[in-house]
Formats: sequence, C-alpha cells, structure tokens
Amino acid sequence: MTKERPVIKKIIKENMSDFELFQNTTIRPIIKMQHELLLAFLNSYLKKRKIDFSSISEEKKKLKIKSILEKDIQFRNMVLGSILGHFSVDEYKEYYTNASEMNRRIIKITIQRYQDSF
Repeated sequence: MTKERPVIKKIIKENMSDFELFQNTTIRPIIKMQHELLLAFLNSYLKKRKIDFSSISEEKKKLKIKSILEKDIQFRNMVLGSILGHFSVDEYKEYYTNASEMNRRIIKITIQRYQDSF
C-alpha cells in the first residue's frame, strides 16, 4: 500500500516564518496522511492501559489525550517516529536544525487532531 502526502492549500500564506512554512508544507500533510495510524496508536494505548473513554466527559478526554502525549515519553516518541519516518533527507536536515521546536509543533498538532477525533 502506498500513501501520498495530501496537499493542504488553504494554510499556506504570505509572510510565514520558516517554522510555519515547514509546519504547513511538511508536518501537517504527513500528520493528515498518518491520521488513521495515529488513531490506531492511541486506541491501542487506551486499550492496553484499560482507559475507558466512553464513560468520561469531552473535557476530560481532551485533558487525558494532552497528558498522554506530554507525559508518556515512549508513546510520544512512537508518534514522533511515525511522522519523522516520512521526511525526505532534506526535510530531516531542516527538521534537525530546530528539532525541539519542530517536536513541540508536531505534538501540538497531533494533540489537536486526537482531541477533534474523540
């Protein structure tokens, strides 16, 4: 099975910083492309840890998702790896120059996608 990176046109604007441009041309399309896999990761995580999302409020779900991605380093690294694995060599070089900022952006976007999906 091959996946093609989606093009998200409406988020590319003039006067964007280099971070925003990389985020919107590389990171967001990869996260969108990997959405189903990322959901499978989270569902497996919840099942393994016996966390029942069906019985908690929307607000608590959002807080739990945020907490998982901020505090569980192993899960966080798995999510990051599933995104970084789709970078080209040039994209990786750009990512590597500011990896901590890029990781922060990747996790923030992923948290939002997860929260919107549950």
